Amino acid sequence: MRWTLVTVLALLPLLAGTPRPKPTPAQLAQEVRATEAAFAKTMADRDLAAFTSYLSPEALFFGRKGLLRGKAAVAEGWRPYFEGAAAPFSWEPEAVEVLDSGTLGLSSGPVRDPGGKIVGTFTSIWRREAGGRWRIVFDKGCPVCDPAP
Repeated sequence: MRWTLVTVLALLPLLAGTPRPKPTPAQLAQEVRATEAAFAKTMADRDLAAFTSYLSPEALFFGRKGLLRGKAAVAEGWRPYFEGAAAPFSWEPEAVEVLDSGTLGLSSGPVRDPGGKIVGTFTSIWRREAGGRWRIVFDKGCPVCDPAP
């Protein structure tokens, strides 16, 4: 019996499998890019519930009418954008970076009107949570600068 217990204990690390290598910042940036694209698709799909699922409970969204603090406030503040058959705007990630620690990511890119014209830019900060899921914690949009002649 003792021999069996020793053998099982010796083999346990092998049975548990090899640990996964830590993702690189480039791999994590791809995750953030894909997450941002899926988040943007919620607007095109007119799916407020899916949009809300990407929000951290601590989310802070900066807007023209002030700060929206918390998941419920952001969801309620964005509800009007999800009303109607057509999305009032769209966005897509252009630049994405992730900290070497893999805990925070930044995505930014253009915001377009329904006709495709760039009307602004956005910057979002994503936090990698338990289980590897990315949730948005900060978001801020800016209108396009009108260049001087």
